[in-house]
Amino acid sequence: MTDQVVSSAVQPFSARAVLPWAVGLAVYAVLLAVGPKLLGDPDSYSHVELGRWIMAHGTLPTSDPFSFSKHGAPWITFEWLSEVIYAGAYVLSGWPGVVVVAAAAIALAFGLLTYFLLRELSPTQTLIMVIAAVILTAPHMLARPHVLVMPIMVIWAAALVRCMDHGRPPPYWALPLLVVWGNLHGSGVLALGLIGPVVLEALLREERSQWPRVLLRWVPFTLLAVAASCLTPHGPEPLLMPITTLGLGPALAWIAEWRPQDFSRIGGFELLLLGGIFALSRGVTLPVVRTLVVIGLLHFALAQMRNADLLAMLAPLYLAAPLARRFGGPSGNETDRSSRGLNLAAFGILAAMSGLALARDIRPAHLITPEAAVARADLAKAGPLLNDYSFGGYLVFAGIPTFIDGRAELFGGPFIDRYNRALALIDLGDFLKLLDDYKIRATLLAPNTPATAMLDRLPHWQRVYSDDVAVVHKRREMQ
Repeated sequence: MTDQVVSSAVQPFSARAVLPWAVGLAVYAVLLAVGPKLLGDPDSYSHVELGRWIMAHGTLPTSDPFSFSKHGAPWITFEWLSEVIYAGAYVLSGWPGVVVVAAAAIALAFGLLTYFLLRELSPTQTLIMVIAAVILTAPHMLARPHVLVMPIMVIWAAALVRCMDHGRPPPYWALPLLVVWGNLHGSGVLALGLIGPVVLEALLREERSQWPRVLLRWVPFTLLAVAASCLTPHGPEPLLMPITTLGLGPALAWIAEWRPQDFSRIGGFELLLLGGIFALSRGVTLPVVRTLVVIGLLHFALAQMRNADLLAMLAPLYLAAPLARRFGGPSGNETDRSSRGLNLAAFGILAAMSGLALARDIRPAHLITPEAAVARADLAKAGPLLNDYSFGGYLVFAGIPTFIDGRAELFGGPFIDRYNRALALIDLGDFLKLLDDYKIRATLLAPNTPATAMLDRLPHWQRVYSDDVAVVHKRREMQ
């Protein structure tokens, strides 16, 4: 009897208990170590400032308060909850707090992905899938609202895939997740779209005579999901944001994350794509609905670089059960034991890493922070300022009205296209007209912008400051 007790006491935790924590903590540690890279996007500045504006005013903006080119135009912040969270972290702990929040959300998403994949796959298979997901997601691991919704996206998708795998009824318990999702990020329409494959696969699994029963089961759930997604301060309007963004048309080509994948050089995305094609050649087959889902996710990832996140976090969940049937699933002889001690140890490590991160001096990337140029050239008092797109976030944060910033839905496709064509000197006459149309008194541009060299040659403009981040020109006073 004593030997049995001792044996039970020293029995190791199962991989199902250990691996999610190990993956989550490893991702968290790496992200904290490279903390400034999470602050490499100018929108991190503007999201924090938007959150501070909301907290200061106790309401959400209904018109633009930050630019001079679109000041007062109708505009809503559809990611207000994320912005308040980031602003709260900034108020409490500065930029290290923002990094800790973003890193924790990303790490939680990968820990959850590992946990759900282990229900169908072996630890080795799971790690291969998770490592591939990390590689695909890495370029877009930034302190922005989309990372805060990643854990919710994984839980929601896993719940729906579980219904597909085992023919379960709709997961009504997951509906509150959509309320949080709809207020964190403007991608709530994706959550609704993921219901479609579940219903379609359920219909294909049943005889046609049973289709009314299937629809009767899923239609009420779908209606409640739509209702939950609309529980935002702006009602259903955030659901339309992806359509608004895609409606920018050719202007999207000027924004790096909305461009198609670049295969001019070998990268992680291409290697994983080729690996997937090789796997299919080894006899991996998928049910038709899951094939369509993976093809759809692959299309989105190829069409816009930012959508690689969706392929990374969702495709493994849809592939897990078919892969388990082809290669075998988890071992059935593992015995789970109480994980209280493991959880306490993991939370202790998590707290220690967070404390160390909060003690560091972490700031946004140097190249998106023209702090010296703004101060030396006294741009706060310079009047209408034509700024580089990548400096818009900092100017919002610094309280200086922008010409343009990362809120593409506010500025619109024609405005963004004209701005970029003008600064690239594709239309020199329109660049000069732009300066006059908006009564520009100063410019804050990156050193390698073609318009910077042109301003050096214009008689009514004078370079007043330059460094490796930004160049400032001011209009000469007319005599």
